[in-house]
Amino acid sequence: MTELARKRPEFRNINALTDLPSYRLPAAGWVSILHRISGVLMFVLMPFIIWMFDTSISSEISFAKFRSAFNAGLWIFPGFLIKLVALALIWAYLHHFIAGLRHLWMDVSHAAVSKEFGTRSAMVTLAASVLLTLALGAKLFGFY
Repeated sequence: MTELARKRPEFRNINALTDLPSYRLPAAGWVSILHRISGVLMFVLMPFIIWMFDTSISSEISFAKFRSAFNAGLWIFPGFLIKLVALALIWAYLHHFIAGLRHLWMDVSHAAVSKEFGTRSAMVTLAASVLLTLALGAKLFGFY
């Protein structure tokens, strides 16, 4: 039987334990899922974002309190955990922004609606968000 004549497998009832671990999601699928996760993460952490913004611009004393929260901690949370939450917010914002630009470009440019462009732009989105997060995370954790 030739390669073209072979019938592709049909999945009518997907078993989460046997079928999903072997399923390879394309890069565009990962970007889509992570775009949604980053949006939810920013929405859920909105009180933390508002607290950071308010504390950082209210006065010099509140800014010093803001900086000490990242170094010494706040309430029962150590400073390292607060930095990790801030790093998650940095990633969420960067990924959501870059993926949003990707979607806008695909909406505006009709030439951008192809499988090749979708794969390439998804890889660029993933790489850019991770690299920018690493660079800003290094600054946040004091590596430079």
